[in-house]
Amino acid sequence: MTNHSLAEAVTSPSPSPAPPQSSPPGRVGALVRRLLPKSYLILVLIAIVIVGYYVSEDFLTIRNAENVIAAASIVAVLAVGQFFVILTGGIDLSVGSTMAMSTVIVALTLQTGMDAGLSVALTLGSCAVAGFVNGMLVVWLRIPPFIATLAMMSAIKGFSYIIQSTSLIQILNTSFIDAFSRGTTLGIRNPVLIFLVVMIVAALVAKFTTFGRSLYAIGGNPEAARLSGLPVARNLLITYTLSGLLAGLAGLIAAAQLQQGSSLIGVGYELDAIAAVVVGGASLMGGKGDPISSVIGVFVLATIINIMNLVGISSEPQLVIKGAVIVIAVFLSSAGGVQRISAFFSKFGRRQPALR
Repeated sequence: MTNHSLAEAVTSPSPSPAPPQSSPPGRVGALVRRLLPKSYLILVLIAIVIVGYYVSEDFLTIRNAENVIAAASIVAVLAVGQFFVILTGGIDLSVGSTMAMSTVIVALTLQTGMDAGLSVALTLGSCAVAGFVNGMLVVWLRIPPFIATLAMMSAIKGFSYIIQSTSLIQILNTSFIDAFSRGTTLGIRNPVLIFLVVMIVAALVAKFTTFGRSLYAIGGNPEAARLSGLPVARNLLITYTLSGLLAGLAGLIAAAQLQQGSSLIGVGYELDAIAAVVVGGASLMGGKGDPISSVIGVFVLATIINIMNLVGISSEPQLVIKGAVIVIAVFLSSAGGVQRISAFFSKFGRRQPALR
């Protein structure tokens, strides 16, 4: 070999090895990791609808669908407010009592002959004040949200009972009932339109506004958010006030549907709202989730309950099944369930190296 050819052999780049091809199981695992967090709620809801179709001939009827949506509209509005609180790493146990207070205040003011619009404004303002008090307890007195809102739940419930003075207060104002229950706008029932508008506005706020993005930062690491200059205290006050306001709005829908006000109406609704947010994929540690998924979580639970009612399952087994659904949802959203499932699919069928 000449010196020239030797130099060419030394300097010429050797062919690079072909990049390793990902195995089909690896691609399956990557696909699962990408799609499962975004689609499992829709898949679950579709599966529940299919089950409902097979177990009851009354499930896929217009009347039953209207009943499910009417019942879910109240919890959907509550869940949106609860979502923002949970997003910050907090919790609001007072929304059920605030909702009940809303029904009592609007019923009392309408009974006195007050204009429906003024009555609604006064009711929503009172509920927003209750939410602001929650925020003050958490931000200024530094009471843990669980304790602060638990105390407010008791206080608001007692206040509602005191001002109610009777077992229930009938609502006869037709304009109020039409606005929040029987009426339609653009062919859509008003309760449905209300929760759709609330959901869409909340989704836009969470994704595209500085306030919404700051709530994710606060929930992820409140100290880091404070050190980075975010107005943590102000945003928490706004969040709890918003939760109270939306609880009041849910109370208006409930009052119009039931045509009465009572301090007992909101019992258990706070747990339904929290469960829906968790089923929707939000983490109780904060910093994760979105309002639309929370509303889908509402419909997952509402549809399951509706199916159990149609097949005649009593209330006690319903609570067991509902609890199991919540546990599974927490496993998928907060306990690394999605990662564990995707890791399983990544390992499933992986080819072992051939033995020499």
